[in-house]
Amino acid sequence: MPESLSLRRTDDSLIVKTAGVDIARYVFEPTAPTAEAPKPFLHPLRTLRGAPLSVHRPWDHRWHKGLQMTWSHVSDANFWGGPTYSRDGGYQWRDNLGSIRHETFTSVTDTGPEVSFAERLQWVSPSGDQWMDETRTHSFNSVDSGRGIWALDFSSTLQNVSGKEIELGSPTTHGREAAGYAGFFWRGPRAWTGGRVRSSASPADGGFMGSKADWLALSGEHDDFDGGGTVLVYAGSSSAQAPIKWFVRNEPFAAISPSPSFDEEVVLSHHDTLQLRHRYVFIDSYCDDSDLTRLAMEFTP
Repeated sequence: MPESLSLRRTDDSLIVKTAGVDIARYVFEPTAPTAEAPKPFLHPLRTLRGAPLSVHRPWDHRWHKGLQMTWSHVSDANFWGGPTYSRDGGYQWRDNLGSIRHETFTSVTDTGPEVSFAERLQWVSPSGDQWMDETRTHSFNSVDSGRGIWALDFSSTLQNVSGKEIELGSPTTHGREAAGYAGFFWRGPRAWTGGRVRSSASPADGGFMGSKADWLALSGEHDDFDGGGTVLVYAGSSSAQAPIKWFVRNEPFAAISPSPSFDEEVVLSHHDTLQLRHRYVFIDSYCDDSDLTRLAMEFTP
C-alpha cells in the first residue's frame, strides 16, 4: 500500500513531506529578479533518504530552478529567463522577459497516500498584459520507502487570452540545433553531470536529443550521500499536433525536458488551449537496465 504524505504551507511555499523527509518544496511566490523571468518552481527535490535531486540558480544559468513549467519563446517574449536566441543574432539580452504569476489554489489535498494541489496562474507579458491563463496540478504519490521511490504527476492547461495569435517555440524553432527546450524542465544536481541517459527507444547512436520515446531516464551519483539515483520521466501527452520530443543533456549539466515544441512551433489562436500531462518518478538508486525497464513498465501512466 502506498505510504502517507503530508503538505504544509508557508508564506511563499507548499512543502511535501513523507517519512520525516521534505521531498519537495513548491515556491509559488518567487522573489527572482526580472532577468530570471520570475515563476513558480519546485526546489529542493529530494529522494526518500534526503539526497538532492535538483539545483537552484546554478552559476551557468541563474534562471534554472529545480523543476519548473516555462517557455523560452512565446511569440516575441521570453518566459524562460536569461538571453533570447534568434536566428540572426544568437543569444542576446533583450527587454522581453515575462513572468508567470500564481493567482490562487483551487484545491488542496494535504494528507494521505496522495497529496495534490491545483492552481490558477497568469502568464504576464513584458508590458504587463495577460497573455495566457494556466490551470496547473501537481500530484505527489506512489511513495515506497522499501524501494526508495516516489512519483509526481503534472498537468497543465494553457489558454491564450491575449486577443492575438501566440506562437510557442524554442531556440531550435528559431535556428539553434539541439536546443529545443520548452515546457516542464528539470535541472539536476551538479554531481549528476556525466550521468547515464536511457530511454524506451534506446537509439543505437546514443542520440537521445530530439528523439521521440515513451520515457527517458537519467541516473547519476550523489555527492555527500552514498550511492546514486535515477529520474524517470514520461513524455506523457500534448493536445497539440506537434510531437513531444526529448531535450536532454548530461554534459555540461544534467537536464531533461519533454518538449512540446522542440523543433515545431505550437500556435494558439485567441481562446485556444494547450493541454500537457507528464509523470516524473524519483528513484533512490542508480538503476541498472533491467530494473529501469521493469520500473518504467510499472509506472507507465
